[in-house]
Amino acid sequence: MHDDRSITEQRLRRVLAERIRPAVHARAVPLAVERWQAPDEPVPVAEGLAAPYGPCTTGEPWGPAWGTTWFKVTGTVPADWAGRTVEAVLDLGFDRMMPGFQCEGLVHRADGSEIKALNPYNDRVRVADRAVGGERVEWYVEAASNPVLVEHRPSREGDKRTSGDRPLYRLARMDLAVFETEVWELVQDLEVLHDLMQQLGEADARRYGILHALGAALDAVDLDDVPGTATAARARLTGVLAAPAHASAHRISAVGHAHIDSAWLWPLRETVRKVARTTANMVDLMDEHPEFVFAMSQAQQLDWIKTHRPGLFERVKKKIADGQFVPVGGMWVESDTNMVGGEAMARQFLYGKKFFLEEFGIETRGVWLPDSFGYTAALPQLVRLSGAQWFLTQKLSWSQVNAFPHHTFRWEGIDGTRVFTHFPPVDTYNSDLGPAQLAHAARNYREKGRGSRSLVPFGWGDGGGGPTREHLARARRQRDLEGSPRVEIERPDAFFEKARAEYEDAPVWAGELYLELHRGTYTSQAKTKQGNRRSESLLREAELWAATAAVKAAGYAYPYEELERIWKTVLLHQFHDILPGSSIAWVHREARATYTKVGEELGALTRAAQRALAGEGTAELVFNGAPYARRGVPAGGAGPAVEAGQPVTVRERPGGGQVLANGRLRVEIDGRGLIVSAYDLQARRESVAPGLAANLLQLHPDFPNMWDAWDVDAFYRNNVTDLVGLDALEVTQAGPASATVRVSRSFGSSRASKAVQSITLRTGSKTVDIVTEVDWHETEKFLKAAFPLDVKADRSAAETQFGHVFRPTHTNTSWEAAKFEICAHRWIHVEEPGWGAALLNDSTYGHDVTRDVRADGGQTTTIRLSLLRAPRYPDPETDQGVHTLRFSLAPGAEIADAVREGHALNLPERVVQGAHPVTPLVAVHHDAVVVEAVKLAEDRSGDVVVRLYESRGGRASATLTADFPVAAATETDLLERALTPTAVAAPAGQRAVPLTLRPFQIVTVRLRRA
Repeated sequence: MHDDRSITEQRLRRVLAERIRPAVHARAVPLAVERWQAPDEPVPVAEGLAAPYGPCTTGEPWGPAWGTTWFKVTGTVPADWAGRTVEAVLDLGFDRMMPGFQCEGLVHRADGSEIKALNPYNDRVRVADRAVGGERVEWYVEAASNPVLVEHRPSREGDKRTSGDRPLYRLARMDLAVFETEVWELVQDLEVLHDLMQQLGEADARRYGILHALGAALDAVDLDDVPGTATAARARLTGVLAAPAHASAHRISAVGHAHIDSAWLWPLRETVRKVARTTANMVDLMDEHPEFVFAMSQAQQLDWIKTHRPGLFERVKKKIADGQFVPVGGMWVESDTNMVGGEAMARQFLYGKKFFLEEFGIETRGVWLPDSFGYTAALPQLVRLSGAQWFLTQKLSWSQVNAFPHHTFRWEGIDGTRVFTHFPPVDTYNSDLGPAQLAHAARNYREKGRGSRSLVPFGWGDGGGGPTREHLARARRQRDLEGSPRVEIERPDAFFEKARAEYEDAPVWAGELYLELHRGTYTSQAKTKQGNRRSESLLREAELWAATAAVKAAGYAYPYEELERIWKTVLLHQFHDILPGSSIAWVHREARATYTKVGEELGALTRAAQRALAGEGTAELVFNGAPYARRGVPAGGAGPAVEAGQPVTVRERPGGGQVLANGRLRVEIDGRGLIVSAYDLQARRESVAPGLAANLLQLHPDFPNMWDAWDVDAFYRNNVTDLVGLDALEVTQAGPASATVRVSRSFGSSRASKAVQSITLRTGSKTVDIVTEVDWHETEKFLKAAFPLDVKADRSAAETQFGHVFRPTHTNTSWEAAKFEICAHRWIHVEEPGWGAALLNDSTYGHDVTRDVRADGGQTTTIRLSLLRAPRYPDPETDQGVHTLRFSLAPGAEIADAVREGHALNLPERVVQGAHPVTPLVAVHHDAVVVEAVKLAEDRSGDVVVRLYESRGGRASATLTADFPVAAATETDLLERALTPTAVAAPAGQRAVPLTLRPFQIVTVRLRRA
């Protein structure tokens, strides 16, 4: 029997490859082809249509990297094809091993309207379902010659400025052909049954029934006349295809999908075209198959279609109204969730859901994030506050060490909010719907006995064309097929309704969904991360001062359009291959330029609002955009600064170095330029572990096993070089307001890299501030800054969106050991009862925290910041050049201090000359309650919107006070819609709004002005 199976399988593979598949389009005539090469960047369609085309033949090379070649194809359907189904086969030279990562095309009619896209597994265009003969074809193919960059090796083709001009592709088949429907259907029958047979056990009689049916079908095929015998061959498969599935068969909800990274191995401008190509394919497929349902996330991508392809957008709107094209996710882009700031995370939902509501009248009910690199524990609350009810991810299947224990569960966030969550057991978001993947989903599903269904996203992603008619054929055959899970194409909401109904008491997973992979993304492309952090801070300031000026300054107009446009730009760059630093050089080069422009625009908006508030005058006013008072200036207000504290002193340190002191801290910098003491004078407590040094720069080799820009593997720690060589050590400022010691070092194999650190202590401050300028010329190296602290800390607290997350510092289990690199926002904190310390930063996200026992029996807890990496793929010049990074050590800090100082570091004071101080527009009277955003309402009603949260993980009763008469106060969701019931009482003309917050609760209050 085994020999029979082997022989039949070999026979099937050869007959399919050499006879049956070629017979689908065997009867063909060539199309006439002409070409025009666009000179540089893609041109508008009208320009492409009107271009001067020259002669071209199949087999001809075309396409330099990142180029656009327009092909004009013309032809006439032969008269003797009347009554036949006719298609054009347009093969641009595809490699069918890598759909989505090579050349692609979009076919236009002569009037410029889109027909459909060309991709490796979708190279046909329907001419006529039933030809009459003589039909004239005149189409224009906008072909993109994107280079293949998926081979995980350094390449200069990741930027058009450094890519070559050699042709990358060779034009293949360009024909009109008869589409043999029965032959195509036979191919689908044979492929599904063969793949299903391979999933069945040796003892399964069904396996051998399929084997015999396949042999009988092949016997019925006349290899010299496949079209004439295809129907007879199919008839011999009818019995095995009609056998129904078992009653207990796993149920699969198949959702059409085409995951498109908004930038990755291509620039943003190419994503705009990928989205258009994929969308054109989807509406074309919907026209042919009314049962087809396609889910598309990322409002940004639909907005691109609206902007660049208005005709196509109208077709999409029609399919959305019909229920076939389904917007999902409710976010502006499928963003990273580890590093995105709290308010930016809220805006991902605000602007995403707002777009879907305004354009399509659709309230999306779920969050669709299949590919982001781990998920913050703050997300469940944000999901629910956005009005969504479910969450989907796939990426956890990539974890290297620990298999996640659930596929359907309730995810609990840091505040206690739970959201119904599904993690598809198919372990891909680009399923081919073949029996092998569906069988894997059924076997892998961990909720057996309680749940019975899972979701499978299917289709070619990243410009590979999306779902195809072949995918739908597999779904039809496996809808109710013995030996297979039951497959039903349906909307995601339908799946989640059924899954929740059958498994309402699904297990709970509390805390972050940490991906045990791609930990290097917390550090790669430092300037992209710095641009994001600074843009988030500048947006906070611009909105705060603009809202304050709109209420207080006569004649000032709130810049609604400018702020929304800038927010959407920043949100786009939080996409999960841009902010994490895992895109090609072109993407990050453009990101750096974009962040510079964003900074300039936000600076101008902020200055305009501050000038309107300060008035004309010469008094020096400090504008404090942080949520805490400092130097006598209230949070959200402006006034003269008041210096407080003892003068800073500097003296020589015995044995070399300097000692800085300000009555609160005494900092010793030794002759190597290292901090060997940071003494808390009030607590009489040393911060730095005895015999060790803080602010120690350390260099590791960094050559992960595969994903260069994405990964750091644990073995990087096995080798380390402490950077203690000194070029210079000098005092550059000697008080009384501050004192600074500058330390210069050269390092690396050729000592080409430089690090200049300015270590500063300020009057009244309990932080040691360090500005590190690195001229980085390393390759495949990892730079850390180590702070070994004399603290026995069992856990660390790391700031995340709207709160913090605790992580053990031990490695008792594989789960803790896998978290050898972790993400923190503005601060990370460790403590033992009675005393702790925090490390603050202005743009660093990667950290590690370890602990060790010293010879004296004490424990050292070491926090290290991950400053720079130097991976070579996909950008061979990652992070080369000059970087300025700021971080601070806060001895004796509690978590409340870390929150305050983290904001202070990221929201510097602004000095403006004016006539009078500015009182805060709103104030909160509770130190644990942080105001995250102050803005005017999106509906342009003039209402003031305040978002705040409890920051310490406890309960808080606070009062929100407005500096204007309030007609009503309402608690809202993230879209600024009233919540029912609301926890906020309308103040009826008063200015004080009482609030009660649970641990880490986010509250958005809408204040209507009287």
